[in-house]
Amino acid sequence: MTALLRYQAALLLRSQRWLPPVILYAAFLGIGVQSGQPVLDSLGYTAAALLPVAAWLVRICVTVEPPAARACVAAASGPGRAHLARLLVALIAAAALGTAATLVVTLISAPVSTDNRTRIALLPAAAAGLLAAQACALLGTAVGAITNWPVLRAPGRAVPAMLLTALLSAVTTGSPAQAAVSGLVAGSQSGRVPVPLLPLAAAAALAAAAMAAACALASRRSP
Repeated sequence: MTALLRYQAALLLRSQRWLPPVILYAAFLGIGVQSGQPVLDSLGYTAAALLPVAAWLVRICVTVEPPAARACVAAASGPGRAHLARLLVALIAAAALGTAATLVVTLISAPVSTDNRTRIALLPAAAAGLLAAQACALLGTAVGAITNWPVLRAPGRAVPAMLLTALLSAVTTGSPAQAAVSGLVAGSQSGRVPVPLLPLAAAAALAAAAMAAACALASRRSP
């Protein structure tokens, strides 16, 4: 699996197709997060914007490989393992991007509540923001796994389905991403730092189920 992960990571990096989602994410943060804003509010925005980026990274990883190369890798390692490596590389990339963004946003934000009356400890706030970002990265990976190859093959169906599902996952009540982000916003209003462990666990379970289903389907479908 290590060799597969390195191979898929090299494909992702060399393709440079990761640049558009990363640049778009940076632009979202540049517009929505300003220096001196309450830290928990800014971290909530940072986490929420990561969800569609994670789904986009999944699409890149599962489509970047030429069909002939995909067939060779599937024959050598098994289509399920090969597809799992693609999904894991996308998840790792999204998680790393969310971690870096969380650290930067924490450093430039003000350690205060929304009303500027209560001081917020930066270290617990950063930890909460990091957990929320990872929950959104996991859920975004799940969205990408069930809305791209091998579940949906045609781009005309896959891309709209991915975007719509990512949007619903971010705003629907009960979604792990919505719970994690709303927890940060509520914590900023009350002056208490949340610990979004439950949303993280739920997002991890959904990601594991979606990835398992996609890998099982990859084993039955040819590239």
